[in-house]
Amino acid sequence: MIALTAVHVLSGTLAVLAGAFAALTRKGGTLHVRSGNAFVILMTVSSLLGAVMGLIEIEQFFITFFAGLLGAYLVVSGWLTLNSSAVYGLALGRTLTAINMMTFVALISLAFLALGRPDGAMFGFAGENYLFLAVMSGVAMIADMSRLFRTSISRKHIIARHLWRMLLGFFIAAGSAFTGPGASVFPAAIQASGILSLPELIIFVLMIFYLVKTLVFSKTTSSQ
Repeated sequence: MIALTAVHVLSGTLAVLAGAFAALTRKGGTLHVRSGNAFVILMTVSSLLGAVMGLIEIEQFFITFFAGLLGAYLVVSGWLTLNSSAVYGLALGRTLTAINMMTFVALISLAFLALGRPDGAMFGFAGENYLFLAVMSGVAMIADMSRLFRTSISRKHIIARHLWRMLLGFFIAAGSAFTGPGASVFPAAIQASGILSLPELIIFVLMIFYLVKTLVFSKTTSSQ
């Protein structure tokens, strides 16, 4: 467990750094592509290790199982969006969609079970925490279903799809590092100040900015 935790923390920290480079550099440029690829690999490793830890230490890290599955799903599916000409015709794409659907059902179920209990929690985590992850999983699930029934999709929508999935995965990574378990490495005064919430806020604002820029101001309309 110590080795798993060490690799999880190291890969997660590096994923946050790589994600920052990818988010702030010119889209499509060499640095963006390389840092983005590194982010996908590191985030996937960290997320899957977090999922394993969630199963091993259910009473302490159970919600990490679902956060790990969701984080890995988002970044891998986001990467595939730009790196496969037929993402949802591939076994991997369909498998990722199915895993996310099961994750959504589990999270919704746990959320309502927790909210129905006197303490409002399940396995030490509040129902709202499960519900928060369920909303992100549900949005991705709806997008997956929409894509399955569309015969074509414009280039700008493909790019937007890539952006929000990667940035939402980055949001999860930053949350784990700064306001989640990773917050324990910071002094109590910093934790209480609220400043550790800033990275998540910045990532969310960046996601909205890039989506508006891509969907509203982009002139790219070709479909595939």
